Order: sequence, then structure tokens, then C-alpha cells
Amino acid sequence: MSENKIPYDNLDPHFILNAIESLNYSCSGNLTALNSFENRVYQVGIEESAPVIAKFYRPGRWSDAAILEEHQFALSLQENDIPVIAPLCLPNGKTLHYYDNHRFALFPREGGKPLELDNLEHLEWMGRLLGRLHAKGACGTFLHRPTFNVNTFGYEPYHFLLENNFIPPEIKHNYCYAIDNALEKVEAYFQMAGALSIIRLHGDCHAGNVLWRKDGPILVDFDDCLMGPAVCDLWMLLSGSPEEVKIQKNRILDGYDEFYDFNRSEWKLVEALRTLRMIHYTGWLAKRWDDPAFPLSFPWFNTPRYWQEQLQHLNEQVHLLTEGLQPD
Repeated sequence: MSENKIPYDNLDPHFILNAIESLNYSCSGNLTALNSFENRVYQVGIEESAPVIAKFYRPGRWSDAAILEEHQFALSLQENDIPVIAPLCLPNGKTLHYYDNHRFALFPREGGKPLELDNLEHLEWMGRLLGRLHAKGACGTFLHRPTFNVNTFGYEPYHFLLENNFIPPEIKHNYCYAIDNALEKVEAYFQMAGALSIIRLHGDCHAGNVLWRKDGPILVDFDDCLMGPAVCDLWMLLSGSPEEVKIQKNRILDGYDEFYDFNRSEWKLVEALRTLRMIHYTGWLAKRWDDPAFPLSFPWFNTPRYWQEQLQHLNEQVHLLTEGLQPD
């Protein structure tokens, strides 16, 4: 099955409960869909026990080996007392399960409050958590998962947009000029940053993937874990004015440096990373546009206004990237 072709058309409540019960769970019948688009995620009630979270993986996206690397990484972090949500391991030792051509995993249900990005104490605590995670991440490598670079997060989604005719003809020339210019400057930023240590990362470390509890933060959703420089897991914790960002960086690194040494030159990549995330996100929406859930949930995508706004944002990023390349 192509990953774009109605990947979850038979994933109804009856199917989901049967899949969970195939693992010798007794479902109570309570089923709640959770906010997820890449995969399908549900809270499932279990008789005389706590609910579990079931994640059904998007067909065609990851190989079994890549999913198992995700699971093994999260479990290794958990075994080292690093607070993350790892998949449940059944008595047979398995974490990845199969039911009628679907692959799924079960996770414990955990509660918590949102991470407060304007709370410096929270940011320092996040620094400690990510320092510990990266220290462990640096001790191994992914063999089946992607590496963050200008190609995988920039040129590949850009070429997908071109090859599938998503960019409207009336702005195609200007859009391509802007994105070519932006990616050329992003490459210059990586050259400016110098040699980078490439380690295993969470890969999507934003506030929505952090639960805050009395005993500190806990990271969830390792679906996008990959190889890359450490800053990829840090930059989305920054917000506000340049002065506020400077203070936030210092507090994050106060915690981070207790467990792992951060290469300060990686901070130079922040605007380049922001640009790549913008391009990658547009490509992600385009790749998923045949999934019926996406037009319903993102009705503003692929409209003339959307592309005009993207062109404006790209030009703004080009300006910021150009300023950053000027000598001090």
C-alpha cells in the first residue's frame, strides 16, 4: 500500500478493540481517539486495570527495524532512569505487534501539565533531562532511522512539492527562487558551525511532547527519533525577544552541561533549523494530503493564501539568514 492511500480506512473501534484483545487484554469498551495525525493513537480502557495508549503506525512510513530502534532507544533511556514514555513490553518480550496488516504498540497512560516555556526553572530542568538523554544517545547509533541534514529536511520535501505540482504556477518562480536561496544559506550555516557531533536524538522536542509533573518533565513520543546534532532537541524550547532567548539558552545549558558537553557553535544553526522545519512541515502536509484526515484538519493548506504566506515567510527567513551570515 502506498503511504498516501487511505492508510486507516479499516481502523474502526471494533478493529481496534480486537487488536488489543489479541494480546490477551480484556478491553472495557472505553475508547478515546487522541490528537495524532501521523499515526492513530487511542486511549483504551482495560478491565480492572489502568487504560493503555495504543499507537497504530502509519503504513509504509517506517520499516519494522526502524520502529524497533525507536522502542529500544526509549526503553534504554527508561532503564537508565531517564524520564521518558517507553512502549510496554509484553511477557513474550515484544513491543511491536501485528493485527490484520496493521502494526501497533502499547504505552502506559501518563498524566501531567504542559511545559511552561517562560519558566526558567522548567527550562533548566529540561536542560538536565536532555543532557542525560544525549549522553546516552551518544553511546550508540541508529542504523535504520534517518539523519537530520539539509537534504532530508530541506531538499527532499522541496523536491516532493515540485514533482507533485503542489506549488501554484502563479508563484512557482518566486517560491522556488526563495527556497533555493534559503537552502543555499542554510548550507552556509552548517559550514559556519563547523564539525558537529551526530548523536541519537528525540527528534521532535517541543512543548507538546513534554509532560510536567511534580517530579519534573517526562518526554513522550519518540516517533521522530533520528540522528543529528544536539541543538535539534534544544532550539524549540526557545521563545521571545533576543534578550529573553539569551537568558533561556543560559538556563538550559546550566542544566544540560551537568550531564553532557554542548558545542556552543551549534546555537548558530537556530535560524537554519527554523527554516528547515518550515520546509519540512509543508512537505509533510503535502505527502499526507491523500489521507482524508488531513484536508479536514488542515483546510487552510494548499490554498492560494497559504502559498502566498509561505512565500512571505521564506523571504523573511532569507533576510534573517543573510543577516546572520554577515561578519560581526
